[in-house]
Amino acid sequence: MRISKPRKRVLFLVITTFTIFAVVANFFVFLGLTGADVRSHLSRLPFPGLPRKPWHSEDKVEGPYEPRDAHPISLLIAEADKAWAAYENSRSTTFRQTVSKYRRKYGRHPPPGFKEWYQFARKRNVHNIDDFEQIMDDLRPFWAIEPKVLRNLAANMWRDKNNGVAGIHIRNHKVVKETNESWRSETLITLIDKVVKYLPDMDIAMNRLDQPRVVVPWEDMQSYLRKEAETRRIPPEADPHFSTGLDNLLNITSEEEPAHQEDPEWFPAHGKQYMETAKLACPPESHARKAELAKADAEAKYKNRLGGIITNFNLSSDLCTVGPEIQDQHGFLYSGSTVIPTKRLVPIFGECKVNVNSDILFPANMYWKHDERYDYDEKHDSLDWEHKEDSMIWRGVTSGGTQTADNWRKMHRQRLVQIVNSTEMAGQTVRILSEQPEKQGEFENFRQFHPSDLAANHTDVGFTETMSCVPDCSFYDNVFTMKPMAPFPEQFRNKFLVDVDGHSFSGRWHAFLESKSLGIKATIFREWHDSRLFAWRHFVPMDNRYDDIYSILTYFLGVGGTPDQQTGHPQNDAYVTKHDAEGKRLANQGREWAKKVLRRDDIEDPRLMNIQIYMYRLLLEYGRIMDDNRDRIGYAGDGRELDKYDGVTDPDEDHPNEHGHKARFLEDYSVSECAVVQLACEGAKGVRVLKAAEPLPAIARMCWFLDYPDLAN
Repeated sequence: MRISKPRKRVLFLVITTFTIFAVVANFFVFLGLTGADVRSHLSRLPFPGLPRKPWHSEDKVEGPYEPRDAHPISLLIAEADKAWAAYENSRSTTFRQTVSKYRRKYGRHPPPGFKEWYQFARKRNVHNIDDFEQIMDDLRPFWAIEPKVLRNLAANMWRDKNNGVAGIHIRNHKVVKETNESWRSETLITLIDKVVKYLPDMDIAMNRLDQPRVVVPWEDMQSYLRKEAETRRIPPEADPHFSTGLDNLLNITSEEEPAHQEDPEWFPAHGKQYMETAKLACPPESHARKAELAKADAEAKYKNRLGGIITNFNLSSDLCTVGPEIQDQHGFLYSGSTVIPTKRLVPIFGECKVNVNSDILFPANMYWKHDERYDYDEKHDSLDWEHKEDSMIWRGVTSGGTQTADNWRKMHRQRLVQIVNSTEMAGQTVRILSEQPEKQGEFENFRQFHPSDLAANHTDVGFTETMSCVPDCSFYDNVFTMKPMAPFPEQFRNKFLVDVDGHSFSGRWHAFLESKSLGIKATIFREWHDSRLFAWRHFVPMDNRYDDIYSILTYFLGVGGTPDQQTGHPQNDAYVTKHDAEGKRLANQGREWAKKVLRRDDIEDPRLMNIQIYMYRLLLEYGRIMDDNRDRIGYAGDGRELDKYDGVTDPDEDHPNEHGHKARFLEDYSVSECAVVQLACEGAKGVRVLKAAEPLPAIARMCWFLDYPDLAN
């Protein structure tokens, strides 16, 4: 049956109308996204005949900072830019590169499920697929402990409820039980639920307390690390699956306790000086264990002699380096309120730790759960940098340690409030930096600066409430005047947000980084994200003694008249030009970076799910160290199966070195600790075995990775 021309026209109009309607409908769906979302989705649309863009191709890199003077902070900003650029340029951009780098760094195959994790992370727009160093560092020593011992500890540490340990138990890809539960474990379960379908059966012991737990003596830790290095190997084949039916997991269906329970060896240390325990985990030659070492020698490792500016943020919180100087100036170190440590290496998950601890870090619950006290909301931060107050703000309670009328001056928060109190600082002098009159742009220490006026005009710091006192806090009545609470909208009106520890880490830090203000950070605690944040690029580091606080403020705010305007008055003789542009730059960089690498998963923003990505990877690696077959399981491929997914059109471009794939193979499998295989490349195609601890057939199978089927056969 033939269709007449009028009917053809009607059919054409119907089809055309339907097509236009579909396009318009999809357009309005796109309008529901932000502008950035629209661009990102459009850029990812696959067009036939065009190669897929690499997933990292749209990342923007700012130009390097050019210091306008020789102020130590200006120079440190420039150095941080270079370090960050190196970090950015080192990122793997394909699964092949990711797998290759993993083997090269850790001397092992990636764990089972690594390919699926990679795709999970890529789909969620992970920024740096390689930066999970904290996980690998945390788990490394556990390779020296038998898996069945680790499983026994993880399954049973919750049983004595006085020891502050909760248990989370996963079976058949579900969280099936929670033991000695708390709000912390309940919140963590909501995070684990996002990735549990990818995980093997496991028990997780979680710290319920504010403060960290595991302090392994230095000599024991070195033994564990040597054993871990000895276990490194990259066999030609590996089982891609976790083992099943492992013993020593918690019996979910029975309340009966197991016949044997490993003793985690907890001991109470409430209110005691933490360095007495912590120093045992330090090297024998460290400042913490050699009291005769000079304070100046220790400070030279992490501070500039000019202004006391922090040059190495990691060492500024390293108790082996700074512990003797701050043990009487930090509440946790002087009189921690919830300290139940162990010297045994036990697998317990925690939200934070100090550098001597061996707790396994996970993203803190404050960063995952929705809590208006800690959540950043852009509508509360409407002012751009230029319209914010030239002021530094802090509010908090008197947490940090157990306080009495005799010891409160040794608490870190109390010292902060006092050191920027204009009345307290009246008549006192502090060290800052000042431009040298005869050398423009160069600086020297100036020790006669009177900070009282600056504190009065440019700081707003105070307590809102007292707590953690014995027998009560009445001794503060004539010391501090309580200030009203300052919710985030009020705090964000200020350019500078100072953040210090409480009982442990500060839950406000992510919100501060996401804001349009500049975060100033003093802490002794380590968190999961530390390797992703660069001091002097994303935030301003501050000494835990706060002896650099006025050097920092005078750099950004400026002080005094130019040398030809100086009057001879000691305070006016100091001169630092205002570095407002540098403050804005760091605030913007910190904000943009936090959006990329710190955000949790929100329904409204499914692109940024770094906390989930981290937890997924952590539990894969943890699952392997708990597995009896951990040396024989993992991903043994070379990553080529995801070339199309990664948009790789020429595999050789993935490894642009002199010998192409052959040289990469040499890097991957020349493991220095065990020297399993050494290979050299000869001619256009040939590979010759020079020396091997493995039989030739195994070497041939390894050569299959490099597309040498003639040798593999």
